[in-house]
Amino acid sequence: MSHRGSLRLLSGSAHPELSHEVASTLGEPLVSAFIGRFPDGEIDIKIHEDMRGSDVFVIQPTCPPVNENLVELALIADTLRRASAARVTAVMPYFGYARKDRKDEGRVPISAKAVANMLVSCGIDRVLTIDLHAQQIQGFFDTPVDHLYARTAIQEVVRGEGFENLVVCSPDVGGVKIARAYAKELDAPLAIIDKRRMSGDTVISETIIGDVEGADILLTDDMISTAGTIAEACRILKKKGAKRVCVAASHAVLAGPARERLQNCGADKVWVSNTIPLRGDLPDCFEVISVAPLLARAIARIHREESVSALFEDA
Repeated sequence: MSHRGSLRLLSGSAHPELSHEVASTLGEPLVSAFIGRFPDGEIDIKIHEDMRGSDVFVIQPTCPPVNENLVELALIADTLRRASAARVTAVMPYFGYARKDRKDEGRVPISAKAVANMLVSCGIDRVLTIDLHAQQIQGFFDTPVDHLYARTAIQEVVRGEGFENLVVCSPDVGGVKIARAYAKELDAPLAIIDKRRMSGDTVISETIIGDVEGADILLTDDMISTAGTIAEACRILKKKGAKRVCVAASHAVLAGPARERLQNCGADKVWVSNTIPLRGDLPDCFEVISVAPLLARAIARIHREESVSALFEDA
């Protein structure tokens, strides 16, 4: 049993659908709050319930529009701190500003660290997130971070697909850790595409490490942004004789030409989680898998002061 007050769930405006699903899974209502805008666009927040002594979980991915959602989360945290909440946990299924996690050249920011500093200074006591773009970002927070994995939900769907001769493939060397985790869970061999990046949205893939001819391929990644990497990987896998190519990704950012590329890339299926709200027309090959049950279990464990790592001991 938690030594803190009652569990309270509060939704930002970034992903209300996911917030309602988590609340329904936990059997807890969402806190009544107003999150709006002043006429000049500034964010206006008013919480309608007493938060004193409560253990509050704020569900707010910092997905596009990133700056709006990030500032909103910071202001919600400040509101809760001033309302005497006992603890404020930021439930960030998708953590934006994660790409700049180190100073890889002169005169650039470490954006992930700056964002972590801002959130902690505004009153965040703990962070719950899914598939950080770089795991070292956990160390940027001077508060506890619970890091979950979307594959916990996705791999159950993959198992039911009836693959034959399954090979798990990473689209580049940087994604090997994710691919290896899927391969271990699915008891499948691993392949890697040797990718050379020419620019932010253009890649050239040259060779494959591993045998993919005649195989069903599960192509894994942490996020799909412009889909350049995934589209090129699908093309070369089909060229090398893969029978089927299915994609599993944690975060569907889908920026710029991503939807068109995914529609035309030749993938038989694209599985993504709902860490980011997916609205509008989606490619025919898309299937969205909910992480709400995973988040709900983690929230319940955090509130009861139980181990969260028990959810993914083999991750």
